[in-house]
Amino acid sequence: METASKISIEAQAHLHVAIIMDGNGRWARARGLPRGAGHRKGVEALRQVVETAPELGISHLTLYSFSSENWRRPPAEVRDLMGLLRFHLRSEAERLNQNNVRLRVIGDRAALSSDIVDLIDNVETETRDNTGLTMVMALNYGGRAAIAAAARRMAEQVAAGLLDPRAIDPDSFGGALETADLPPPDLLIRTGGEQRVSNFLLWEMAYTEFVFFDTFWPDFGGRDLERAVSEFRGRERRFGAVGV
Repeated sequence: METASKISIEAQAHLHVAIIMDGNGRWARARGLPRGAGHRKGVEALRQVVETAPELGISHLTLYSFSSENWRRPPAEVRDLMGLLRFHLRSEAERLNQNNVRLRVIGDRAALSSDIVDLIDNVETETRDNTGLTMVMALNYGGRAAIAAAARRMAEQVAAGLLDPRAIDPDSFGGALETADLPPPDLLIRTGGEQRVSNFLLWEMAYTEFVFFDTFWPDFGGRDLERAVSEFRGRERRFGAVGV
């Protein structure tokens, strides 16, 4: 594919890209369509990105699919989003397996309907042995809540005498997060013109590089992903050290 040819094989190290897929509603409004039409068009954009990602050296793709704050949206929109989620969890498992994609879901499942939780469990099980791209969906996810949950788990271990408080450090704390088995994101992409992280992966993105697009998510495609990765590859990541 043309996109992959522009990045040398040597540069294609395993890359973790996180994406805030913003702008579905504004895309629909600009066209006189209901917001749900933007969300459905956004799924098509996601398919393009998932298909292109492995060719750009991306091994992990984490998507801010539904935040813990999104419950504040109009009830009709939330119902539409949940219906869309149900449909694609039922229909996409075969496509994920065909493309050797593993699905992981992070976030608080307690507020999700039991049928959605069952569908998540089923797709995670069906794709767990796939060795290609790991696609992580953040559902009912909030970075602050994730950090608080990890702190609570460690506090419970301390109270039970299983953990010495003096042993708590950034590494051990990171191991208490539900993302402990994932590498930290190398690159965050946000579409839609906004330039903020919106409570997404707050702990994990300590040294993540950011690339922002004015493009609304439904218009985002493989070439845009390539452009973001190319910009990332051209940056010097010092992790607090002095550059060369």
